[in-house]
Amino acid sequence: MLPLAKLQALIVRRDLVEAELSAGVEGERYVALSREFSELTPVVEAINAYRTAQAELADVEQLLADPATDREMADLAHEEKPALEEKLAGLEHQLRLALLPKDAADAKNAILEIRAGTGGDEASLFAGDLFRMYERYAALQGWTMELISASEGTVGGYKEIVAEIRGAGAYARLKFESGVHRVQRVPATESGGRIHTSAATVAVLPEAEEVDVAIAEDDLRIDVMRAQGAGGQHVNKTESAVRITHIPTNTVVLVQDERSQHKNKARAMAILRSRIFDEERRRLAATRAEDRKLQVGSGDRSERIRTYNFPQGRVTDHRIELTLYKLPEIMAGTALGEIVDALIADHQASLLALDTAA
Repeated sequence: MLPLAKLQALIVRRDLVEAELSAGVEGERYVALSREFSELTPVVEAINAYRTAQAELADVEQLLADPATDREMADLAHEEKPALEEKLAGLEHQLRLALLPKDAADAKNAILEIRAGTGGDEASLFAGDLFRMYERYAALQGWTMELISASEGTVGGYKEIVAEIRGAGAYARLKFESGVHRVQRVPATESGGRIHTSAATVAVLPEAEEVDVAIAEDDLRIDVMRAQGAGGQHVNKTESAVRITHIPTNTVVLVQDERSQHKNKARAMAILRSRIFDEERRRLAATRAEDRKLQVGSGDRSERIRTYNFPQGRVTDHRIELTLYKLPEIMAGTALGEIVDALIADHQASLLALDTAA
C-alpha cells in the first residue's frame, strides 16, 4: 500500500512552497524554494494522476456491484475494468519511483575523468575512444563538455583526460559509468592478428560547489611550474601549470592546459572539491551499506564493469548482465543511452526492493 498520509503531506507542502514563492521571497530563500518546488511538482502530478485513476476504477466497480445497472452498461464496465487496473498499476509504479529517496548530487554537473590502465599504448587509444563516446553522448543529450586537462599518449589517445559536463541530468545519468572498462580487439600495430585486452578507468564525480566542501587554505600546498608536453614555445617559458595537494587526504590535482596560472588554479580547485566531495559521499554510502548489510549501486571503481569486444561487435555490462551487439552505435554515443537506462532501472528496482522490505 502507498503511504496515503505521506502523499497528502507532499501535496500540502507543494502548496505551501508555491504560496511562499508567490509572496515574493528573494535571494537564497527564493533559490531553495524554487528548487524544492521543481522537485515536488512532478511528484504531486503523479499523485493526482494516481488518485484520478483510483476514482475511475472505483466508479466502474460500483457500477458492477450495483444490481440496478443495466446489462449494456455492465458489459461496458467489464470491458473497461482490466484497462483501468493496468493503468492504475502503472501509475502506482511511477509514483513509487517518484517517492524514492533522491540523490542530492543528481542535479549537479559532472566531472569526467578517464585514465589509461593496463595495456600500454592500446589502453591510451581506448581511453581516447571512451572520451569521444561520452563527448558524442553528451552532445546528443544537449549537454556541453569542456576539457579541463589532458595528457596525450605516445601514439594517440590519452594517458589521462578530465572534462566538465554541464547540463540537466548529467551526473544522474553518468554516475554509473564509474569503474574499469575493458576492451578486447586487434591493435593496428598487431601484425599477427592477435586479440589484445586493455583497460581504462572512468570516474564520474558530481561537480562540487564551495558550499558543498569546506577546504581550509592551511590544508593546501600549491605549487606552480612550467607546463610539460605539447604547447609550442609557451611550454617551459611560463610557470602557468598548477599542482594543488590537499594535505589531510593527500589528494593531488595538476592542471596545465590554460596559459593563465589563475585559470589553471581555479580548475584545479574545482576538481579537488569534486574529488573530496565524492570520496565523502562514498564513505557515507559505504557506512550506510554496512549498517544494512547490503550495498546498492556502489559503483566500485576497482571492479571491471564493462567489456567492449570488437571482434564480436558486442558490449557487455557485467553488473546487470546486459549484452548488446551494437558496439559501433555505442562507441558513437547513439546507443549508450540503452545501457544507461538499463543501469538506472536496475538501481531503481534495488531501491524499491529495499523500500518494500523496510
